[in-house]
Amino acid sequence: MTQIKLDKALAEDLITSKLHILKQYIDDIFARCNGSSSKEFLEKARVGVYVNAEDNTVELKHLLLDYTKRQEILKKPIITHN
Repeated sequence: MTQIKLDKALAEDLITSKLHILKQYIDDIFARCNGSSSKEFLEKARVGVYVNAEDNTVELKHLLLDYTKRQEILKKPIITHN
């Protein structure tokens, strides 16, 4: 794995920006299906309330996973080596 030095503030800004973009994509899926939460959307898709929701369901699950991973990165302490 290649390692690079990166200013902590810049790294946090990049991750926060990515989180914002992911949140917009998630909100777009909810808006298309009049959903208000991922749990509600996934449950309605599962029981067939949303017709042809398979693509949105897969996309939403991936977006949520990516969002969660990025949040965890922000919470981790940064380890530096000299």
